[in-house]
Formats: sequence, C-alpha cells, structure tokens
Amino acid sequence: MLIHPPKKCKNMKNTGTFTKLSPQGLLRQLSNCYETTCLQVYSNSISWLIYIEQGKIIYGTHSVEPFDRLERQIRRLYEQIPLVDNEVRVKMRLIFESESNDHLLNYPPEYEAINWLITEQYLITDQAKLLIQELVKEVIESFILIKSGTYQLTTIPSNFTKICQLNIYDIVEQCQNKLQNWRYLSKYISSPYQRPYLLVSSKFQDKRLPPIRENITNWMKGFSLRHLAIIINQDELRLALSLYPYIVKGSIVLHEPDPPFDKLPKISESSLFLPENTTELIRNELFVPDMVLTQDTTTETPIISNLPQEDFSKEIVDGNIDTNSQKVEFDPKITQKIYKIISVDDSPAILKEISRYLENENFNLVTINEPVKAVMSIIRHKPDLILLDLNMAGIDGYELCRIIRNNSMFKNIPIIFVTSNKGIIDKVKARFVGASGYLTKPFTRTELLNIIFMHLV
Repeated sequence: MLIHPPKKCKNMKNTGTFTKLSPQGLLRQLSNCYETTCLQVYSNSISWLIYIEQGKIIYGTHSVEPFDRLERQIRRLYEQIPLVDNEVRVKMRLIFESESNDHLLNYPPEYEAINWLITEQYLITDQAKLLIQELVKEVIESFILIKSGTYQLTTIPSNFTKICQLNIYDIVEQCQNKLQNWRYLSKYISSPYQRPYLLVSSKFQDKRLPPIRENITNWMKGFSLRHLAIIINQDELRLALSLYPYIVKGSIVLHEPDPPFDKLPKISESSLFLPENTTELIRNELFVPDMVLTQDTTTETPIISNLPQEDFSKEIVDGNIDTNSQKVEFDPKITQKIYKIISVDDSPAILKEISRYLENENFNLVTINEPVKAVMSIIRHKPDLILLDLNMAGIDGYELCRIIRNNSMFKNIPIIFVTSNKGIIDKVKARFVGASGYLTKPFTRTELLNIIFMHLV
C-alpha cells in the first residue's frame, strides 16, 4: 500500500465557522497536513484545544475542569501508574491548578503537571503516553459531538514538550465506537455527567431486578455516572448499561449535569443513527458480564441476565422501552456509610452555602462558626474530613491546621482549606502546615463535591 506523506494545508483557513463541516472534518483535514498547529474551537462558551504535529495529535484539552479530568484518569489508571498516589495528586494540583483558564490558550496547566510527574519520576514516558491517550480520547469524544462553532489555527508554543504522537484516525474511530454505545441508551441517558438518584418505595417491587450493591448506593445523588464509575473502579459505559433497567423502570432518576459540565454537548442532541436491531444489541451485545451490581460476587452474572429475556424484550420495541411498569424495590438491608464532615468558618453565609450543597448527600455535616472552639469540637466528633476557612477572626486557618495536625488522631485526616486567597504563596504555605487540598471561594457545588470525592474515596 502506498503511503502518502502529509501535505501543507493550503485550502484550510486560519479561522472560520462551521455548522455543516463536522469536527471530524476539521481533524481529517489537519491529519493530512505536515504543519504543526493548535486547533482552537469555541462552542457554547467552551474552548477545545487540539495540538497537532505533522498530522498527529500530541495533546488535547478543553476548558471544562481540566484538572478534574486529569484526576479521574489518573485514578482510573492507578494500577498502571501506582506512584501517582493521593499525596502526589494533591501536591500536583496545589502547584499547577489555577482558578483562571486564560493561560490555557498558551500552555495547558494539566499538561505542565504531566511533565512535572515525569521530571519527578512519578511517571515514566510510556505511562505518560498512556495517560495522555486517555485524556485525549475523553476530549475528542466531546469534540466530535459539537454541532456548530468557530475555529482558528494558532502556533504551538516553542517550549511545548512533545511526549507522544497519536494517530487521529485511530483516536476518532475509538471515540465514535464508544459514543455509538452511549447512543443506544440516549433515550434515557443524555450525558455521562448526569447524576443518578436512587428512589426507594416499599409500594413497588420487581423481583426480576436484584438489589444494587452498597458501594454504588453510598455515592448516588452526589456524583455523575462518569465520576461514580471512578469511585467504584468500573468502566463508565458498563456502569450505565447495568443501571439502565433501573432507569427505565423509574427507580433511578438522572439529574441534569451540574455546571460547568452542563455546557458540554449532550449525546442525545447529536445526530443519532440507531440500527434496526437496537433491541438485540442492547440485550445481547452491550450487557456484558459484570460483577459490579450483583449481590453475589462469586459469579460474573450481569444483572440483565437475571431478567427473563422474553419478558424484557417485550418492553423494548424499536429501541423504545415501556416505562409504565412497576418501580424497583431495593434491598432495605443495604446500609450506607455516612461520612462525617466538619466545616469551620466564621461566615454564617459560607456555612449555609456548604450545608445547602451537601444536603441530601451521604454526609453528616457539622458546622462551626467559632474557630477558637473548633479543636475541641473536632476531637469530639472525629470527622472523616475537615473544611477549614483560612481567614478567621481570633485564629487563622494556618495555625488551626497546625494544631489539628499535632494531634495524633488527625495526622492523616483530609483538611481542605476554603478561602478567597488565590496566590501560589498561600497554596505553598497551606501545603507546609499540612493541608490536603485548597478550595477557592466562590465555589460551585460540583467543585465542592469534587474535592470531597478526591479525598474521601
């Protein structure tokens, strides 16, 4: 087979808009170029950046929570990159995470963090390549769902370190295959960032569906399908597929994605092509053996196999599922671990906001607005995590953190500073006194849950 080398992109403008030209079309054109460039795409207030060298992707990112994305992929790949543990991740975020995405156009901060992990020998080059490949695939998955937007081609910074080169066609094909599986479920699941909420009612019962295991119900309502999959160490698509019968029955309700994830394109809004045999694909191909949701962990039986196939197929007609059936009764014996969190802040407004964000979640929140009394309250309650204001009257957060850490009971408890201070010096000082993380005011519910998720799981 004759391989043609990439050519110079003479017919592609440096800027433009697209409604009919697909994102795949933009990538296809760039894959045939030998130029080194950064494709910047803007749609629905989000920017995508795809760095390309001689027709290969060297990195890709978008402006929605890049460090959340890096955190999730590191956790998902933990067996392959075991040296990047929780302590290293916290240190990395304190050094590189910024409140502003303005500099993302010059050099993605999470890419700098990956280079730092290599320099500090937490990653070898092959491990970094694997991590980058997974990050790029997640970015391209959302990128190829864009329906309209603007783009421009810019020069890659001269100091941009090239760790790997990824074949554009291979990446796009893998992403399209994964999206096609999501699309089979798009009637009920529009985004992997939707949050499942478990409904329990003693009035309804469906013995065909087994109870859901505790490790999932512990975290429902708080996290999206994508985050929940990381928590329970499960592939996100398999998790969605396993929960699908419960969603169809109405026993699990999916909330819309929290900001800023709600800005990302949804699977259900993209052009769908579902083959005529969708029912068979859902039943026979997608519901693969899965141990996650079965009570009996000695078998690899998927929950769908516990359904009489002839009965379930009657509820699926041309890809549509009848939701007028009974809701599922979940095992009342399942108990959920309740994590105790203490929030110390001399601002009643902040304490009220934190309480509102964490209500109806699997947390027992204790609020303290008198910092001088905080130490005794912390000793009495023995929390699993502490949210600590930095600037308080009487005693500042640095000193309070130091006092808490001096108690042997709290050597390893996560302590998260909640502050309006954004300077790097403040973050370094926080690390020095033993803080585990740093949350800047004002913050969103998603940001609060993300940092709790990062330190409690």
